[in-house]
Amino acid sequence: MNILKSFAKGQWHQATDGFKNCNHAITGQVVAQISSAGLDFSGMLDYGRSVGQKSLQKMTFHERALMLKELALYLLSRKKEFYALSRATGATKVDSWIDIEGGIGTLFVYSGKGRRELPDHHILIDGPPEHISPNGTFLGQHICTSLQGVAVHINAFNFPCWGMLEKLAPTLLAGVPAIVKPASDTAYLTELMFQAMIESGVLPEGAVQLICGSTGNLLDELTCQDVVAFTGSASTGQYLKSKPNITANAVRFTMEADSLNCSILTPDATPDTPEFDLYVKEVVKEMTVKSGQKCTAIRRAIVPANLMDAVGDAISARLAKITVGDPANETVRMGALASKAQQTEVRERVAELAETCDILYGNPDHIEAIDGNDQDGAFISPVLLRNNTPFGECLAHDVEAFGPVSTLMPYDSLEQAAELANRGQGSLVGSVFGHNDANISEVVNRAACFHGRMVLINRDCAKESSGHGSPLPHLVHGGPGRAGGGEEMGGIRGVKHYMQRTALQGSPTTLMRITEKYMPKAKTTSTEKHPFQLHYEELQVGQALTTESRTITLEDIEDFANLSGDRFYAHMDQEAAERNPFFDGRVAHGYFIVSMAAGLFVAPEEGPVLANYGLDDLRFTEPVYPGDEITIQLTCKQKSYRRGKGYGEVRWDLQATNQDDVVVAAYDILTMVASNTEPFSED
Repeated sequence: MNILKSFAKGQWHQATDGFKNCNHAITGQVVAQISSAGLDFSGMLDYGRSVGQKSLQKMTFHERALMLKELALYLLSRKKEFYALSRATGATKVDSWIDIEGGIGTLFVYSGKGRRELPDHHILIDGPPEHISPNGTFLGQHICTSLQGVAVHINAFNFPCWGMLEKLAPTLLAGVPAIVKPASDTAYLTELMFQAMIESGVLPEGAVQLICGSTGNLLDELTCQDVVAFTGSASTGQYLKSKPNITANAVRFTMEADSLNCSILTPDATPDTPEFDLYVKEVVKEMTVKSGQKCTAIRRAIVPANLMDAVGDAISARLAKITVGDPANETVRMGALASKAQQTEVRERVAELAETCDILYGNPDHIEAIDGNDQDGAFISPVLLRNNTPFGECLAHDVEAFGPVSTLMPYDSLEQAAELANRGQGSLVGSVFGHNDANISEVVNRAACFHGRMVLINRDCAKESSGHGSPLPHLVHGGPGRAGGGEEMGGIRGVKHYMQRTALQGSPTTLMRITEKYMPKAKTTSTEKHPFQLHYEELQVGQALTTESRTITLEDIEDFANLSGDRFYAHMDQEAAERNPFFDGRVAHGYFIVSMAAGLFVAPEEGPVLANYGLDDLRFTEPVYPGDEITIQLTCKQKSYRRGKGYGEVRWDLQATNQDDVVVAAYDILTMVASNTEPFSED
């Protein structure tokens, strides 16, 4: 018998009593036994806060991002093991792909975003500096720093791999250790992948721990530096969130709960349009992928009243082609629910829904399963219901059957469609199918505030669309109200959930040293060499070059106009320029000032600067007239090393001033600068 182990304080732990069976969703046989008896939960928290927290917070964001990439590559190399065991959860190959490779893909995404969007530093700057004093010698700056606690991840049964990895990616990137608690029914798959994570040797000591079984008194030991990220039913989440210790210590609690998601078909999407077909396919897909066990699945299909029969017939016809059974059989398109308990739960909820709805398709009490049966296995038929009076008695706005179940309901106007969508009292995702953008805009304006995500699909984007029910690591996964009121992922937004935002106030120079980013009016230093002759490691934030000045002439303006073809009247016509309320006469082209600035600050000799790859935040703040003398100050603003590439990215602050010391142009220059310790690599 496979007894699932927990991983606590750097060691594997196997309980000796208190076991619960984990059953095979297809055959009903016992796959494993699970228990957390004997675990030292308080000790796990102390270990994470001390060993794990110190290990991770020694690393910069970029080092953690590369760690995620290495971990993803290792897990990908062992995916066959995960696929083989995933069948026991009732998953088809497509279901398993979403869970296994979708989860690994989230690690890849966060690795890439961490290196592109975060500094090679321990502190994340949040927004621009705030100028809070008249002369700029006292600034405000928001920063985010890693919490000095542990993230407790309580995951649902439906995605034993993805559910773990989509939480771990932003948590580890933030530098916070995690304790993973998978749902018991499918914990055997989570444990297998977790074993691989430990065997990879990629993660530093204490970065992750695993609880297979109950959490005991774990939540009673949390502090203000700890975080709980919960996925599951709204009732369980609310119970945990209301625990006295969570409230007393203001423990961060992010909840992502199952919700009554909807999909709306707009009136223009008649049966002769691509959008009608797309809608029918999507509803069926969302009902049957993972056997409908998705927190994002379409539970309410909202369609124009005059299309109810057409949509109902089309969905039913498509459901009739869905083969249910053992996913090992290649003809099977829908597997089983995760457990017999879930089968009983879904049947009970369908019976409850049927009190106010008619069943259009399916028999919730029996299904002929290929290479299996619904007595031993947790098979269930897809069920499509219909409610003709959704503004009256309609339990579909309140009751969720967490399986292959959806309810069809009509509307007479877009205002009604949005109202029905919002009657779910907050959902993770809503989708709209239609080709009339005015219709779609109206629905979004009326319903977006009740949804964490809205997917707008038509013939123009359908081929590349990720679909209604696919949360993406780039976008927030969460929603208001009954969806839990939280957010997960969302790119770097998800990282900030595990960090503390702090407002710093101080001198520009002090803030520059803390953030490793040049601040306006911070003290600068000069170098004997031109900055462009310094390798990446030799450059320091705050090093500056002040150039000689250059006088702008009328001939410069005309030459640039002839060269560029830009003969805008303010550059070429004195009388027209004088009539412009912003100018006193002919002015130099802004882009000439940019080009001229490069002529002043660039070192022409071969050196460590490999390339200039862009400008950011370019502003022309004052006009430049013939006779003005322009001087450039170039300051090393921020550095970010590309490990393994042999170069780093250096951001330079450029200020162009005139003879009165007035800034006429300002922008950031982005360069690639060679390392003097690592050879250049194009890989």
